Amino acid sequence: MSDLETGNARDFEQGLRASADAPARFDSHKHSTLDRIQHRLHANPELVPLIVLVLSVAVFGVLLGAKFFSPFTLTLILQQVAIVGIVGCAQSLVILTAGIDLSVGAIMVLSSVVMGQFTFRYGLPVELAVLCGLACGALCGFINGALIAFMRLPPFIVTLGMWQIVLASNFLYSANETIRSQDIAREAALLQFFGEKINIQGAVFTYGVIALFVLVLVLNYVLNHTAWGRHVYAIGDDPDAAELAGVRVARIRISVYTLAGLICALAGWAMIGRLGSVSPTTGQFTNIESITAVVIGGISLFGGRGSVLGMLFGALIVGVFSLGLRLIGTDPQWTYLLIGVLIISAVAIDQWIRKVAA
Repeated sequence: MSDLETGNARDFEQGLRASADAPARFDSHKHSTLDRIQHRLHANPELVPLIVLVLSVAVFGVLLGAKFFSPFTLTLILQQVAIVGIVGCAQSLVILTAGIDLSVGAIMVLSSVVMGQFTFRYGLPVELAVLCGLACGALCGFINGALIAFMRLPPFIVTLGMWQIVLASNFLYSANETIRSQDIAREAALLQFFGEKINIQGAVFTYGVIALFVLVLVLNYVLNHTAWGRHVYAIGDDPDAAELAGVRVARIRISVYTLAGLICALAGWAMIGRLGSVSPTTGQFTNIESITAVVIGGISLFGGRGSVLGMLFGALIVGVFSLGLRLIGTDPQWTYLLIGVLIISAVAIDQWIRKVAA
C-alpha cells in the first residue's frame, strides 16, 4: 500500500472516531394538547358522535328528569331509529368507498312491497316471499354497483336515476295499494316478525332493534378484521393506489352496493314490523335520514374513514334530539334546525381531523 493510501486510510479512521456515534434522532417536539386530541379523533372517528350523544342525553336528562330517563322512553328512541340505523349501515358501506347511494329508501320500500304482494297477490308462502324481497334489494344494489364499477359512472348520478326508477316501479307495481295490518297478522305473521316486542322491566325492545345492533356489530368486525373490510377502506382512501396494490376495485365496489341493497331489503322487512302494514308511500326520506346519521356519525363523505359504530351514534343523536324536543313541547322545526347545525358541524370537524393525514 502506498504512503498516500495509508495516509487516506488513517485520516478516514480519525474522522470516524471524531464523528458522533449516538443513534439518529428524529424531531420529537412535544405536541400540544389540541394536536393530541386531533390525532386521537383521527384514529377513533366514532369518539366525536359518542361524546355528542352522551352530552345530549345528559342535557335532556337534566331538563326532563325521570320523564326522559325512564326505560320506556330510552328504548322508544331505539325503536324509532332502528329503520334509519339499518339503512344507515348500507349507506355507511357505500360512503366508505367514497360513493353515495340516494336509492336506499326506494329500494327499502320496493323490497317491502315485493314481500307483501308476493304473499297476498300471488299466494306464495311468506318465507319465499321474504326471500324474493331480499333478492329484489340485492339485485337493485348489484345494478348500481355494476354501472358504477364497469361503466365508471358517478355514484351520485347512478343512484339518483335508480331512486327515480325504483320509486316509479314501486307505485306502478303496487298500484298504490296498502296491505292492512290485520290481514298480515292473520295470514302472514312472519312479515311482522321484527315488530314483535320484548318487555324487560319496562324497557321495550323489538326484534328490529336487536337486528340493528347485531348488524352493526357484524359489520364493524368485518370492516376492521377482514381483508374485504380493509379493501373497502383502501378504495375509499385512494382507488388508484388500491388497484396498484392488487385490490380488485370493481369487484369490491359491486359487492358493496349489492350488500347495501340486501341490507335495505332487510330494513324493508323491519319496516313492515314497525308499521304493521305494507305501504308504498312510507320511507320516502330514508335516504336523506341515512346520510344524516352517517355524517353526524363521523364517517367522512370523502371515503376511507369512519365506522358503523359512529353511524349508530349519529342515528341515536337524531333520535334523542327528536324525542327530547318533542317532550319539551318545542316547535318541530327546532329539531330540523339543530340537526342541520349538527350536520355542518360534523363536516367541519371532519375537515379539521383530516388535516392530520394531509
